[in-house]
Amino acid sequence: MSIKGLFPIDKWDFKSESVLADLPAEDFDLLTAHQTEQVYKKGEIIFREGAYPAGIFYIKAGKVKKYKLDKEGKEHIIYVANKEELLGYHAILSEDRYPDSAASIEESRIAFIPKEDFLAVLNQSPVLNRRLLKTLSHEFAVLANSLSMFAQKNVRERLALQLIVLREKYKVNFKPGMPVEINMSRDDLANLVGTGRENVVRVLTEFKESGILQTQGRKIIINDVNQLIIIADYK
Repeated sequence: MSIKGLFPIDKWDFKSESVLADLPAEDFDLLTAHQTEQVYKKGEIIFREGAYPAGIFYIKAGKVKKYKLDKEGKEHIIYVANKEELLGYHAILSEDRYPDSAASIEESRIAFIPKEDFLAVLNQSPVLNRRLLKTLSHEFAVLANSLSMFAQKNVRERLALQLIVLREKYKVNFKPGMPVEINMSRDDLANLVGTGRENVVRVLTEFKESGILQTQGRKIIINDVNQLIIIADYK
């Protein structure tokens, strides 16, 4: 089912997929003149926190996790980026190092656009400037909501909310009534929710026993997104 009107997905979902869509031909040609493509295997690092950016990345297929490591080396996933989203542009805009790391969570095909080409288009394209400004503003709002979620919601509510967001990302050729499969490791899911793996497994088992979802190995199949919306208690 569609969750439109039932859950404000835009409040929780980073989106940059519209940034490069239908750019003026001159801008698009300049931006992609020297782009290269690479296929990243599951778990392969795309860039690391603290490194200097040489360009931006555009996901052509697959999914990527953006994360930070704490002092103990524990991973904290900020969000999961989907097909047609941009990565790495924050560091270039701020003229600083990467503030986080990125790695593929499934085999992904990603284009690399050199920093010089990105900045050249940015200097001449009011369309790209407007879109990036809008995207950055939206990301700030999502981060504010996420901070509030971690401060106010328990693990059960946070997991329900993240499953709703992931369900939207994993929709492929979706039709009403179709189940949606989320293919993510329990460790990654725990790092996204901000808890231990054992807590995620425990709550998933509870959801499974309630008929909200099914599991097949690492796959999570959402049966009843309405119940997840109720549990998430986002209002």
